[in-house]
Amino acid sequence: MLFLILSLLARVTHLILGINTPQKYPPPLPAEEEIACFFAARDGDEKARQRLITHNLRLVSHIVRKYYSTAKNPEDLVSIGTVGLVKAVDSFRVENGAKFATYAAKCIQNEILMFFRAQKKLTSEISLNETIDVDRDGNPLTYIDVISCEDDMTEEIERKLLTDKMLDYVNTLLSARERQIIVLRYGLGNAEPHAQREVAALLGISRSYVSRIEKGALEKLRKALE
Repeated sequence: MLFLILSLLARVTHLILGINTPQKYPPPLPAEEEIACFFAARDGDEKARQRLITHNLRLVSHIVRKYYSTAKNPEDLVSIGTVGLVKAVDSFRVENGAKFATYAAKCIQNEILMFFRAQKKLTSEISLNETIDVDRDGNPLTYIDVISCEDDMTEEIERKLLTDKMLDYVNTLLSARERQIIVLRYGLGNAEPHAQREVAALLGISRSYVSRIEKGALEKLRKALE
């Protein structure tokens, strides 16, 4: 039953997004446009959110073709992977400095992994070395292959250092008002992120004023990081 529900949800998402063949997938967005879309989507712009989803569908197709080329249900896997892509778009945070493609790939693979779990009706602890499929060369594909990541430790360390440096700049370079708005906007620390209109309401100022202060603060941080 869980498998049927998950498959149905994926197919509905598939149809809503107008997915048909890999040839119809739009190309990836330029980096600056992608970042702008993430900020707009966070402010409630549904069109920006949809652009992020549709322009990253090629990544779903790539993962399915690379790891599951011999699967009996590749269309289902593309649909399931698309659910993971949608979750990635909704949860990704640009300010963390990670590449969206890397983050989305993990979410897509995780969604497919959960699909296999539901399909096999696993009720007990699974082995990461259990074979779930074979690749195009006939080699066994295990759970550890699905959840593995191509990132190396160096990249993770660099990302952590960059994040720590950014937080230090927020506390030392920004004015009290700038820091307050950046913390509220991006949910730094244990705070929840807020849209500009929410920040404006909390501080009793206009949304345009919040936008102007935020833009200036981000420029300060950008120059400091460079």
